[in-house]
Amino acid sequence: MIRGAKPISAILFNNFQFLISKIMFSLKKFSKSLKYAGKGILLVFREEQNFRLQAAAGAVVLFLAWYFHLPVWQWIVLILVISFVLVLELINSIFERVIDIVKPGIDDYVRAIKDIMAGAVFIASIVALIVGILIFAPLF
Repeated sequence: MIRGAKPISAILFNNFQFLISKIMFSLKKFSKSLKYAGKGILLVFREEQNFRLQAAAGAVVLFLAWYFHLPVWQWIVLILVISFVLVLELINSIFERVIDIVKPGIDDYVRAIKDIMAGAVFIASIVALIVGILIFAPLF
């Protein structure tokens, strides 16, 4: 061994400790992110009636998918359309809050932006309904 050189085991151990410390730090940050995300979803769930209705409808659809033993590909399609509707509703809530801060009061532009976002959620909901009918209609 070269004088003053560290043994390979010490180098590996130090690098391993460094990697573990970075992973643990990242897990802490990740768990905080999950906590904040959960708080945001709960806030919208408490305050937005449409989000509660859409979440309940999604839960019913997933129960029916389980009850009828749907194949995996149909589960995937249902989960995707349900998620799409719920995510759009979350984005709609974000837009409404930001617009209310930037331009409080009823304004034609404010009304138009809110109507457009509601229209986007409506279209996604109609598509989800059509997908649900196409999947479940043959089962009844």
